[in-house]
Amino acid sequence: MGFEVDEDILQDFLVEAAEILELLSEQLVDLEKQPDDTNLLNAIFRGFHTVKGGAGFLSLTELVDCCHGAENVFDTLRNGGRPVSSELMDTILEALDCINEMFAQVQAREPLTPAPQAILDALHKLSQPAGAEPVASPEPPITPEPIAAPEPEMTQESSATDGAGIDEITEDEFERLLDELHGNSSPSKATASPSVSSGDITDDEFESLLDELHGKGQHKIAAAPPPADDSVIDDDEFERLLDELHGAGQSPTIASAPEPSEPAKDTASVAPAPAPAPAPAAAVKPQAPVAADKPAASRANPPSQGESTVRVDTRTLDEIMNMVGELVLVRNRLVSLGINSSDEAMAKAVANLDVVTADLQGGVMKTRMQPIKKVFGRFPRVVRDLARTLKKDINLTLEGEDTDLDKNLVEALADPLVHLVRNAVDHGVEMPDVREQNGKPRMGQIKLSASQEGDHILLVIQDDGAGMDAEKLKSIAINKGILDPDTAARMSNTEAYNLIFAPGFSTKVEISDISGRGVGMDVVKTSITQLNGAIHIDSNLGTGTRLEIKVPLTLAILPTLMVLVGKQTFALPLTNVNEIFHLDLRKTNIVDGQLTVIVREKAIPLFYLQDWLIRNGAAPSRKKREGLGHVVIVQLGMKQVGFVVDSLIGQEEVVIKALDDLLQGTPGMAGATITSDGGIALILDIPSLLKHYA
Repeated sequence: MGFEVDEDILQDFLVEAAEILELLSEQLVDLEKQPDDTNLLNAIFRGFHTVKGGAGFLSLTELVDCCHGAENVFDTLRNGGRPVSSELMDTILEALDCINEMFAQVQAREPLTPAPQAILDALHKLSQPAGAEPVASPEPPITPEPIAAPEPEMTQESSATDGAGIDEITEDEFERLLDELHGNSSPSKATASPSVSSGDITDDEFESLLDELHGKGQHKIAAAPPPADDSVIDDDEFERLLDELHGAGQSPTIASAPEPSEPAKDTASVAPAPAPAPAPAAAVKPQAPVAADKPAASRANPPSQGESTVRVDTRTLDEIMNMVGELVLVRNRLVSLGINSSDEAMAKAVANLDVVTADLQGGVMKTRMQPIKKVFGRFPRVVRDLARTLKKDINLTLEGEDTDLDKNLVEALADPLVHLVRNAVDHGVEMPDVREQNGKPRMGQIKLSASQEGDHILLVIQDDGAGMDAEKLKSIAINKGILDPDTAARMSNTEAYNLIFAPGFSTKVEISDISGRGVGMDVVKTSITQLNGAIHIDSNLGTGTRLEIKVPLTLAILPTLMVLVGKQTFALPLTNVNEIFHLDLRKTNIVDGQLTVIVREKAIPLFYLQDWLIRNGAAPSRKKREGLGHVVIVQLGMKQVGFVVDSLIGQEEVVIKALDDLLQGTPGMAGATITSDGGIALILDIPSLLKHYA
């Protein structure tokens, strides 16, 4: 493996290859559904070809071998040599997994682990047309560096040669010529019977092909001194070969050798003048001309979107976000002072600062935003593999893939969503025969969508499967000791569905490598809650299940409701706040020893935050508890809880600051922030608060 190249070149390869490999995973699943889509076949072929070219330039031979094998298979597929089948796609997807593993090793600057020989042999076998006799395993390219040179040609359509004097060959012919030049034409293969479909030709046939292209005796390759190794050519010979194939000056890459200006003068002659002796400048290291070709070739194409982007370390973005957060705190303080100021000029300046800071905050947040497609892109493969394992027919529909949210949220949502989708495939959608007996189509449907609702993202996972049986869930909970029969009898269906989030709860009878609905669902809910999000379940027996997840757009800046408890200010995350109202505290009830308040004919537990949060403080007098109070109703999943506070300050966006070592681990505290009046407020962690005190 060779990383002895400029770090910028390596980073360019990592960025480009990562996008291509991510797209290939989706395209391969789509191809299985649309095997006759020529554009899709060509796109996948170009993807493997591009990754192979970049890997060859970096001398990543193991990665080149696997990409080259997959590329050859798709060359055969797009030429009609064999049909697309599920078995073929299994092999290609295994090869893609190996490529992804090697790519991860490149990112970590680790030595590459070659793909298993069985996969390479399977790719070679599939690269032969259906019914063709198997041939020996292909030899890996000896010098993969020049492979990157013809990359720009992928956008050019070369017409096939249909008469003498035409200096263009098709892209497929050019690829086969490169294979011959770089090691696929070994002496043992030269003696074998030629096979047009396999792309292997002898040296005599190669000479004959050049005669057909340029006329008898018009090509001048023989004039060049022979290389030390028959399978390797130097850069000057490679450039002259391109000039021979495409005409002087028409090569898809811009050669760095000094000769092209002379043959360009004689445009009437088909054969250029004999090549002069190599100049001293030609004794450069082989990597230099190839490195020059790549940017030169990119200039030949229209400017791409990538040229207008700059790569920035994510740690730099985090630092900028922290500084913007500090600016927001200063802005809040100035706005608070400006309200009480009688100076009109001061008030106007503060108002302008407020607008500019809000715009800056939005701009910086956009730099941290990524499309949810980063997560959604893995699900077609997950559903496809699980469906084949379970022998189910399932179609996955993705919507809202362009919805943007904070990069930290994109990474944090990946595992919970994968778990929920796997559960939908395993437990949600029935077997095809069962669906048919119930009057449903044999193919099940799973829909995964994302949309922005205000300052939140709504994620929906919906299936048309068997649905959830509320009574069965209650029975399992009673048997596991999670519920008592009386509580289960009073429980609504919606509350019963949320039982699957209880630790240790599972509807799975037999343990397998595919988790059933309920296995680890408590971890899923915990992960969503830690993101200041909420999850909601709705299900109809025999119709299907719908899960909704709401998460904030970003974790860096948190909208809160500031409340006063005693003389201390606390911040309640606005995502949890459902409603606020004034209440006559005498109109409360005691149910099972718990203070409750009736809101729209529903009993909601009521707690005085002062009893929990104010240490060494006098409890509110009986008279105060019987007067009017401010009640904040917070929502946790399907559960509602009421908090009595002394005063409401208002809504405020705050920047979360971690607690120091002395206060870390304090129950019910998520962090701290600086308020608009310059004070310090503790941010409450509602789930932790209830778990510890209630």
